[in-house]
Amino acid sequence: MRQLPSLRLVDALLDAGIRPFPTLYHWDLPQTLEDAGGWPERDLAGRFADYAELVTRALGDRVSDWMIFNEPNVFTACGYLMGIHAPGRRSLPDFLRSVHTVNRAHGLAFRAMKAVRGDLRIGTAFNFSDCQPLRDNEADAGAAGRWHRFVNEMFIGPTLRGAYPEVYREGGPPLEAMGVQEGDLAEVRAALDFVGVNLYTRALIEDAPEDANLGARPALPFDGDQGAKTDFGWEVWPEALHNVLVWLARDFDNPVLEVTENGCSYNDGPDADGLVRDTRRIDFYRGYLEAVHRAIAEGADVRGYHAWSLLDNFEWAEGYEQRFGLVWVDRRTQDRTIKESGRWYAEVAAENGIEG
Repeated sequence: MRQLPSLRLVDALLDAGIRPFPTLYHWDLPQTLEDAGGWPERDLAGRFADYAELVTRALGDRVSDWMIFNEPNVFTACGYLMGIHAPGRRSLPDFLRSVHTVNRAHGLAFRAMKAVRGDLRIGTAFNFSDCQPLRDNEADAGAAGRWHRFVNEMFIGPTLRGAYPEVYREGGPPLEAMGVQEGDLAEVRAALDFVGVNLYTRALIEDAPEDANLGARPALPFDGDQGAKTDFGWEVWPEALHNVLVWLARDFDNPVLEVTENGCSYNDGPDADGLVRDTRRIDFYRGYLEAVHRAIAEGADVRGYHAWSLLDNFEWAEGYEQRFGLVWVDRRTQDRTIKESGRWYAEVAAENGIEG
């Protein structure tokens, strides 16, 4: 019998001494399920739990560490509310229902996987942002708090606390509109073995009196202009990662944390000597790794840090326009060149520290 491609990949990683760390769902809903209504449909939670069980039975004897979702706040908001990612809907009711379906799917999948193998380490990669008020006044401070709860707590809150945060001016969110039924808030809870932290920058928020729901909006520029900018236009702000790690440790009983995504896009290419001298990327990682170190010193239980990314990749809606990799990829030939940042990062990993 031929071995499944996924098994061959996992075995190759293990043979190379690399920890497999798969994500069950990275924004890849089968079209048939989207045609049936997608994530706003309540029964998709059970279907996802069945899928989680099948994958665990296939790979659980080889893979010990898992992530259930990647950035649930992004694929629900961008896909069903803002319409800038697939499936391109712009519907507040669809978004609200999708949030609750995903949270139910998360809790059901966690228990299904643990039922197959209780010794697995299971978490999820949540996308976080350090939400700060644009101005030093009470209105913007209140708006930043609501935006923080909306962006950062709509998924981890139900998972670890069994409750949705108050994100609206008058409380909320509207549980009836989300499709919350009796018993659901116990169902969404999951005692994760670790919390994955995806973070790139901060968010500056201001009061929005015209918004009857959140009463908050991102300022322009969304992530500030005090720090340097990546070629993606994102502000380099290492303090954001420090602040989020410390907040998670303080507010969620010091969970085990893994920084599952952190990185930067700079489009520096090979020079006449064939070297990619991407010193800005080195400066970026130096700053953010130092921020992680300070958070650990203050008590955050950070067990791992994952640079995004190893190779220049297909970057979702931006396609091949942005280069996040530690390794340069020639798009025509697929030839690969380790950037100077990759060599620097290899030394940091080998020494488990940064000099100077």
